[in-house]
Amino acid sequence: MSLLQRSIDDSIANIRSLAGFETPLNQAAKMVLSCLTSGHKLLICGNGGSASDATHLATEFLCRFQGDRRPYPAISLTANGEFMTAVCNDYHSDEIFARQIWGLSQKGDVLIAFTTSGKSRNVLRALEEAKRQGIESICFLGRDGGFTQGVATLDLNVAGTNTARIQEAHKLLFHVLCETVDADLPKQ
Repeated sequence: MSLLQRSIDDSIANIRSLAGFETPLNQAAKMVLSCLTSGHKLLICGNGGSASDATHLATEFLCRFQGDRRPYPAISLTANGEFMTAVCNDYHSDEIFARQIWGLSQKGDVLIAFTTSGKSRNVLRALEEAKRQGIESICFLGRDGGFTQGVATLDLNVAGTNTARIQEAHKLLFHVLCETVDADLPKQ
């Protein structure tokens, strides 16, 4: 079997395993909808490919997902290189997201975090800071959830060991999240 065919088969099997995510995904959609319709914002973070997912998801809310509608506030905490390098220099890389949550969050906001390993210390610190600030959080996890499992208000844990397949599953889940939320968001 070719690498391409094996990757396709693995991806299909991984995507099929997401059928059990309907209840937690609906819970996540309710959290996001409540946040956005009450005038609050989404704060989104992750590392590496998950940083790209954070920016991608923020764009879906701030620009639009599929249909035309007003923009909703969503901030990718991965997008400010100057801030992140200052925190790494003056504090520690573990604090790059937590300090932004401390400075930007208000009660009613929601943090969405991505970690395919569950072992990203800066994502863990972000979730801990969100809890300290009294804001709800959703964490897209992978593998066994690592030491991050159970810290967020709601976990969406895609089991598996292949980072690429976990990221593909996260993308499908957050696109379904967007579609679910968009169906109930005011268009104007």
